[in-house]
Amino acid sequence: MNQPENASDLSAIVTAELPFLRRYARALTGAQDSGDRYAMATLEAIVADRELIQNASTPKVALFQTFHRIWSSAGGAIEQGSDLDDLLESRAQWRLRHLTQNSREVLLLRSVENFGFDAIAQIIELPQSEIEELYHRAMSDMGDVVSGQVLIIEDEGIIAMDLRSIVTEMGHSVTGVARTRDEAIAKGTAQAPDLILADIQLADKSSGIDAVNALLEELGDRPVIFITAFPERLLTGDRPEPAFLITKPYSEDQVRAAVSQAMFFATTEQMDVAI
Repeated sequence: MNQPENASDLSAIVTAELPFLRRYARALTGAQDSGDRYAMATLEAIVADRELIQNASTPKVALFQTFHRIWSSAGGAIEQGSDLDDLLESRAQWRLRHLTQNSREVLLLRSVENFGFDAIAQIIELPQSEIEELYHRAMSDMGDVVSGQVLIIEDEGIIAMDLRSIVTEMGHSVTGVARTRDEAIAKGTAQAPDLILADIQLADKSSGIDAVNALLEELGDRPVIFITAFPERLLTGDRPEPAFLITKPYSEDQVRAAVSQAMFFATTEQMDVAI
């Protein structure tokens, strides 16, 4: 691979790829604070030892590989003292014990971050054949863990229909589809969802982010997936930031992976948990 020649080159690489590492870390841990702690530990490791990036095929693979070494050394567990409450953490830990090891990681790296199986094999440091098997197993593992109710906030009819189809095929139910901020708030408060799937720009030029914030204030914390063509604009280091993002144009696998991962960390009492 082409190595960065100096500290400026390394800084440029990290700056370009950091939003995506943070997105991945948040999806893996389920929260901004815990995900960012792992991302920060990754950066500190690379700054301390630049040789960490010398053996991978690309700097991006090296960045994610370093993250995974830290994640694995910590046991791949949600950190104590994170911003997740006790109920959320205990449920996440219970579900982790019922999943194949490394399956969530492979699922997210492949479906959300768009790495090839060969790159994932380098990142997780397992044979490619095992990575491919883990991916296919993850698609069923995650789908079997939980099912719940989803509110879709999307102003484009075809996309809304597509999202509804994907979500229902996964075994979830859709509480409603909203095209505007006001409609989203009305439908979300009328029937509280376990998960909100929201576009950023809505039909009347209102904001999907504003709609979600209003719903979370009314309903309390629950997982949200935002859909955007520019995910890096929502991963700036400011607060609040979404833990789950789908990049437009999306694939069905991306939606399935994000929905499964978000449902994995859902907290509502009504959710059906498969045993």
